[in-house]
Amino acid sequence: MESAKSNPPVSLSELTVPLGIIGIVLMMVLPLPAALLDVLLTFSIALAIGIFLTALFIEDALEFSAFPSMVLVATLLRLSLNVASTRLILLNGPTGGAAAGKMIEAFGHFVVGGEIVVGLVVFLILVVINFVVITKGAGRIAEVAARFTLDAMPGKQMAIDADLSAGVLDNAEATERREALQKEADFYGAMDGASKFVQGDAVAGLLITAINLVGGLILGIAAGMEVGVAAETFSVLSVGDALVSQIPALLISSASGVVVTRSASGEQIGETLVSQLLARRRAVQLTAGIIGFMGLMPGMPAIPMVGMAASLLLFERSRRKRADKGTSDLPSTEVDDSPKGPVDVDQALHLEVLTLELGYELVSLVDSTGSLLDRVAALRREIAKELGIIVPPVHVCDNLELAPGTYRILLNGTPIGDANCAAGRLLAIDPGGHAPPLEGDATTEPTFGMPARWILPRDREMAEALGYTVVDHSTVIATHLGELVRSQAHRLLGRQEVQHLLDVLAQKSPKLVDDVVPSLLSLGDVLRVMRNLLRERISVRDLRSLMESLADLSEQTKDSEQLTELVRERLAPQITATVKGEDHAVAALALSPNLERVLRQSLKDIANGTGGALEPRLLQALSEQAEQALAKFGVIGAVPLVIAPPDLRRYVRAIFEHKVSQYAVVSFREIEPNVGLKVVDTLGKEMGPALSPQGV
Repeated sequence: MESAKSNPPVSLSELTVPLGIIGIVLMMVLPLPAALLDVLLTFSIALAIGIFLTALFIEDALEFSAFPSMVLVATLLRLSLNVASTRLILLNGPTGGAAAGKMIEAFGHFVVGGEIVVGLVVFLILVVINFVVITKGAGRIAEVAARFTLDAMPGKQMAIDADLSAGVLDNAEATERREALQKEADFYGAMDGASKFVQGDAVAGLLITAINLVGGLILGIAAGMEVGVAAETFSVLSVGDALVSQIPALLISSASGVVVTRSASGEQIGETLVSQLLARRRAVQLTAGIIGFMGLMPGMPAIPMVGMAASLLLFERSRRKRADKGTSDLPSTEVDDSPKGPVDVDQALHLEVLTLELGYELVSLVDSTGSLLDRVAALRREIAKELGIIVPPVHVCDNLELAPGTYRILLNGTPIGDANCAAGRLLAIDPGGHAPPLEGDATTEPTFGMPARWILPRDREMAEALGYTVVDHSTVIATHLGELVRSQAHRLLGRQEVQHLLDVLAQKSPKLVDDVVPSLLSLGDVLRVMRNLLRERISVRDLRSLMESLADLSEQTKDSEQLTELVRERLAPQITATVKGEDHAVAALALSPNLERVLRQSLKDIANGTGGALEPRLLQALSEQAEQALAKFGVIGAVPLVIAPPDLRRYVRAIFEHKVSQYAVVSFREIEPNVGLKVVDTLGKEMGPALSPQGV
C-alpha cells in the first residue's frame, strides 16, 4: 500500500507524449506503408493549423508557454515524415505517382496542375518566404525580446519588492508575480532557441527536396526507366513531398512570429488589429477615397477597387452606428467636478520611512538572485538583534534624476546619505591608510571615510594581496545603509514601534508592562528614554531589564534625561561588554582634574544664568587631542571611548557628539568594577589652571 501511494499510476496523457516522440524518432529508421504516411502527413498539417490558430487566439504569450516545445515536436515530426517519404519515393518511385501515398500525389498533381516547373517555382518561393522573411524576422524578434525581457527583469523585480514594501502586495501575491516574471524570462529565452529549429527546418526541407530529385533520377534510370519518364515521375513526387512538408513549416513559422510579436494590449490579435487599424475614422475614409479614385482612372480595374472603397465606407459607417448606440445605451451620469476623493490624496501623502534610490546603472543590482535585496533583508535582521528595534522595510526604487552610478538614502523623505559607484569597478579600501599604491581612481569609502580606490575586477587578487579590502557595489551600499540606520535608529522609533515592543514583552511579562505603562510612566516617557539610549547606540533588546529599571527608578525622578542616566548605570554589564577589548579591559580617554573642574564650573554658571560657555580655544584643543588619540585606539584595536564622572557624562557627550563623533562617552558607574581600565590618554593634561569657562 505504501509503495502504491508513493508511486501513483501513470495516466494516459503522461505516456502519450513520450511514446509519441519515441515513435517519431523510430519513423526515421523504420519503413512506413504509404497509407500510414498519408495519415501522419494529415496529422502534421492539422497540428500546424492548430498551433497557428492557437497563437492567433491567445491574449498573452504565456498562455501558450508550451509553444517552444511544440515547435520542437512539430519540427521533429516533419523531418521524420520527410525521411519516411524520401524512403518510399526512392524505393517505390518507378511504380508511379502514388508510390509515397495519396497525399504527396495530390500535392504533386492537383495543387500545381501537374506542371513540374510550376511546382518547383512555388516550392522555392515558399522556401524563400519562410526562410528569408518569416523565419528570419521571427528569429530576430525572439532574440531581441529575450534580451529585452532579461534586461527588464531587475526593474520589474524592484517594482514587485517596492509594492511588497509599501503593502500593496502580500507575500503570496509577490511570490506569484515573481514566478510569473521568471516564467516570462524562461519563455522568451526558449523562444530564442525555438526560432533556430524553424530556420533549420527550412534549410533541411530544401536539401531533402534536392536529394529526392537527384537520387530519384539516378535510381529511376538504374531501374530501366527512360530519362524523361524518370524525371517527370520523381519530380512530381519530390515537389509534392516538398509542398506537403513546407505548408506546415510555413504555418509554424507564422505562429512563431505571431507569438513573439504579441502586444501588451491584452486582446486577441484579431481584435487588436480591427480595433487599432480600423478605429481611426479619418484614416478609413481617406483610404476608401484614394482606392476609389484609383479605380476611376483609365486602365485600372474599376469594379474591385470601387467595390473595396464602398466596402470600407459601409464598414466605417456601421461601426460608427454601433459605437453611437452603445454610448446611448449607457446610463446617464452627472459630471462630478469635486476632487477625486480621499484615496488619491492619501496615496499622495504616503511617505516611506526608509528609501534607497538608485541611478539607472545600479538597477542591475536588484536582479532575480536578489543580491542587494538579500543584503538589505539580512541587514534588517542584524540591526534587530544588535539594537533591539524593528527596522521598517526599505523601499528600493530607481531615480532617473540621480547620476547613473549614484545612490541616495532617505529617511522620511529627507536625504541622509549618498555616494557614487563607478560602473564595472570594485572598491578597494585601505583600512590602515598605509597600503602600497594601486592602479585605480582614488576615492573615499562612503561609510567610514577611509581612503579607497575604484579598481578593475581583474586587479582584485592583487589588491587583496597588498592589504586592501575589496568589496562590490552591493556591499558598499548595504554597509552605508546599515551605518546610517544605526546612527539614526532613534529617529526610526516612534510610539507605534514602542507599543509593539511592549506588546511582545507583555506576552511573557504582562505584570511588568502593566506596572510601568501607564501606571508609573507614560508611553512617551518610555519612548524618550529608549531614544536617548539608541542615540548613543545602546541596545534596547533587553527590554525586560530596561523596564525593570524604569519601574525601580521612576520613583526617584520622572525626568527622561535623568532616567536615562540612571538606566545606563543599571545596564552597566551590557555597556561594558560592548566596549571592552579582547584582553577583557576597557581602554579609554580620561579627563584631567583641571578639565573636570572647568566643566563643573561651566555647568554651575549655566545653571545660575551667569554664562558658562567654554572657551573656543579649549574646545579646539580637546578636539585636536581626541582626534590624535584615535590612531592609538586603532593600534590596540579598541573602541574609541571617553570615560567621565557621572555628573559630567552628559556634558562631555554633548561636546564630543559635535566635535569627534567617533567616541562613545561612558561614566565610571557604567563600567563593571571587576573590569580593568587602561587610560590611553588624558584630555586636558596640558591645560593651564587659569583656563576657565567664558563668562557672559
